[in-house]
Amino acid sequence: MDDLPSPNALLSPEAAAAKRGAMADTRPEARIPRGFIDRRARDLAAERAILEAVSGVYERYGFERLETGAFEYADALGKFLPDADRPNEGVFALQDDDEQWMALRYDLTAPLARFAAQNWETLAKPFRRYAYGPVWRNEKPGPGRFREFVQCDADTVGSARPEADAEIIAMAVEGLEAAGLPAGSAAIKINNRKLLNGLMSAAGVTDEGQKLAVLRAVDKLDRLGPDGVRLLLGEGRLDESGAFTKGAGLNGAAAERVLAFTAAGVGGRAETLAKLADVVGGSAEGDEGLAELAAIDAALTGLGVAPDRAMIDPAVVRGLEYYTGPVFEAELLLSTADEKGQPMRFGSIGGGGRYDDLVARFTGERTPATGFSFGVSRLAAALKAAGRDLARNVRGPVVVIAFDQSRMADYFQVAGELRRAGIPAEVYLGQSGMKAQMKYADRRLSPAAVIIGEDELAAGTATVKDLDLGRELAKGVTDNAAWREQRPGQVNVPRAELVATIRKILDAGA
Repeated sequence: MDDLPSPNALLSPEAAAAKRGAMADTRPEARIPRGFIDRRARDLAAERAILEAVSGVYERYGFERLETGAFEYADALGKFLPDADRPNEGVFALQDDDEQWMALRYDLTAPLARFAAQNWETLAKPFRRYAYGPVWRNEKPGPGRFREFVQCDADTVGSARPEADAEIIAMAVEGLEAAGLPAGSAAIKINNRKLLNGLMSAAGVTDEGQKLAVLRAVDKLDRLGPDGVRLLLGEGRLDESGAFTKGAGLNGAAAERVLAFTAAGVGGRAETLAKLADVVGGSAEGDEGLAELAAIDAALTGLGVAPDRAMIDPAVVRGLEYYTGPVFEAELLLSTADEKGQPMRFGSIGGGGRYDDLVARFTGERTPATGFSFGVSRLAAALKAAGRDLARNVRGPVVVIAFDQSRMADYFQVAGELRRAGIPAEVYLGQSGMKAQMKYADRRLSPAAVIIGEDELAAGTATVKDLDLGRELAKGVTDNAAWREQRPGQVNVPRAELVATIRKILDAGA
């Protein structure tokens, strides 16, 4: 039996090659699912820096961190997604062995509502919590629109006072600045759903479909301007492509009242409130919304939040089926450019508002709640647009070059010495030569490489190559000689001075 040929040996060379090709075709293709991304150390470091800074603000305001599971029962999530153009109503769902459907959370608010309802009797009320973590949405992916992303939220559950909204707003302002956005580069814009309802009454709009058409027109003010919105409030608008969008069907007087409402947000908070009272004052709901915004203004003033950092903007329209009172949106105010250098409007970097109906889905009793949320990746992009790329100074470990394979124990001793000093370090564990090892260190964004050959071992020294300096020179620094006088690219130092030498390089690159 041992002398029998293998099955492939009975095939012609061409047939054997074809069989091997067929086997290769069964291998899975290495690919990431649509709408998901891989993130490496630089992006994760920027994200961590943002979360640490913002968490510090939340905790100073007395908010506790809460972490809930990735899955919730599907019926607990409700139908609050912005669209439902995918299966499972926009969530990733599966059926457990008890035949109950559960789904990956699509935001951090629905799990909070479930947690609050489940633990209400044991919680100190109002319950103030913050949370961050990944969320998943089964939506059609597109440019900048992913199916998985990280959110960071802060919410107060159990207080109907407008001051609770004001505190969330103040905390959002401070949190965005703590994350790295310079003062004045972003602002929180505030409106109230009750004002919008009062506007509808004043404009004589009672049909729900017409109300939605009006609000959608108002939401396009930044993009289309007053003239474009005026068309959408009336019969409709023909865009540049020739496509016609049917309007809300308001008469001229009603349309001008709506535009007057959107134009009232010029000036300080008190001035804006006075203008809004002329437009929507007189209706019960409009007056209630004005009173809530006045209380928010007073609290923000007491908290030291200036009108240019948190302003009342009646053109803010968000979460029409979700929010029940004040709404707020964080907007980047800086001029930004796209990847081709063309001017672009960055827009919203977060938002929130009052949602008094969410906990009631579980308890049947209305429970006041208010909160703010931002997408961490979007905030990181905003920081980069503002010239504050948190990932730009991320560095890899110091690489100890494996100069002589028989001296690996000595190299590990050096790496251990650096690690004990708090400096990330690694010994090169591949089989390549010196040139390839230096290329490896550069790809790892290592600040420095340590070289210890026979001469260094005999002399008790180490050669340190400053890779950060090499990157600076590669950027086009013209006066290389002056650079090297101040900061030599390679030095030989006593082993006792190795840690201090590496620290100088790290401090120079910070």
